Amino acid sequence: MKQHRYRITLEHLATARGEPGTHEPLAFEARNHDDLFEIIARIHSKGLLSEPDQAASLALGLKLLAEVTLENREDPFFSRLRGPLREFIQQIKSAPSKETTNLT
Repeated sequence: MKQHRYRITLEHLATARGEPGTHEPLAFEARNHDDLFEIIARIHSKGLLSEPDQAASLALGLKLLAEVTLENREDPFFSRLRGPLREFIQQIKSAPSKETTNLT
């Protein structure tokens, strides 16, 4: 299966107390059969979350989890997630876009 390749970088900006982050940045490569930027834009357009960063977090986290689950579909540990994950993704896909709901 052809896949897009991404470098994911996580930076600890601040602790819960507002102090400077204590961890070194973490960078890793991830692959996905979907264009993650397109998926993030779709989640934004749905208007499901009022915060753009939350929408991006949802899209990215969900797609990373879904890809790992798909790649490990034969593993019983992940097989229990497939149905609920698929259902949740379908629920997001079927939600109307913010632009659509504003037209009605």
